[in-house]
Amino acid sequence: MGGKIFLTRTLHDFALKELRKKYQIEIHSGKIPIPKTKLRSKIKDVDGLICFPYDNIDEELIKEGKNLRVISTYSVGFDHIDTEFAKKKKIRVGYTPEVLTDATADMALALLLDISRRMTEGDRVIRNGKWKEVYGAFDYVGADLQGKTIGILGLGRIGSTFAKRAKALEMKILYHSRKPVSKSKEKTLNAKYVSFEKLITQSDFVSIHVPHTKETDRLFGMDVFRKMKKSAFLINTSRGKVIDERDLAKALKKKVIAGAGLDVFEKEPIDENHPFVKLQNIVLAPHIGSSTKETRMKMAEITVKNLNLGINGKRPIYSVGY
Repeated sequence: MGGKIFLTRTLHDFALKELRKKYQIEIHSGKIPIPKTKLRSKIKDVDGLICFPYDNIDEELIKEGKNLRVISTYSVGFDHIDTEFAKKKKIRVGYTPEVLTDATADMALALLLDISRRMTEGDRVIRNGKWKEVYGAFDYVGADLQGKTIGILGLGRIGSTFAKRAKALEMKILYHSRKPVSKSKEKTLNAKYVSFEKLITQSDFVSIHVPHTKETDRLFGMDVFRKMKKSAFLINTSRGKVIDERDLAKALKKKVIAGAGLDVFEKEPIDENHPFVKLQNIVLAPHIGSSTKETRMKMAEITVKNLNLGINGKRPIYSVGY
């Protein structure tokens, strides 16, 4: 065993202690994300890399890792890694999917509740001193969830778990995936498979649970928003690049759709000049879908296990490609 490991950001103490038992480790402690020039210099002589979802581990970078045997990412997504090239170079790639399923599904539910009942908007009203009188019958109204249709794009681990929450809220559930799930699963979740076209036109709420791929890149643009109900809300806890942000900002401003709740963005972090910031009918969260104490510790544990396996030429617990 043994070898050199580089971390693009620090992990929990218990994870670092475990790593130090077996390896010589170095942790980046400067600007986040790590500048590419620094990562390029550090990757040259390491055996393993622990990275995060905002690190771009492309072909150019992987080529520099002459001794690299494993890339272990602290994330459920792996679109920031050129997995095809890693496979060609016989480099193992590990990720951390199942452990954050509940936390991310809960985040989608939180955004759904928030945007439908205008809770964050109400918080701003109070903090800005704009709550001047008790609201009447027609003032500051939100939207009920019971009996409404939720369209779930992607009924994988997180999408299915989110569907359980939606079922408990007595919502009608439509879903679209690359292929339908089993009839027994559909019955358990009370979910009906429909085309993407029907999903976006018939749903009162649309929740996105798909990875970012060539097929899903900016899938949600103005053409899709115009087909959605004017009263519809969009929820995204998957990947920011599934949505065309310029089009969404225009759609929200012109009331093409009613609102949105987002935990992910095309480029992160976003700043105060982003067009979303000026809009009232959107709830913004700083990519915290997996951010519970328990989940983050489980992710760290899996990240270390994946690295240990990969550095010894074995398949990580959760492996991509090789």
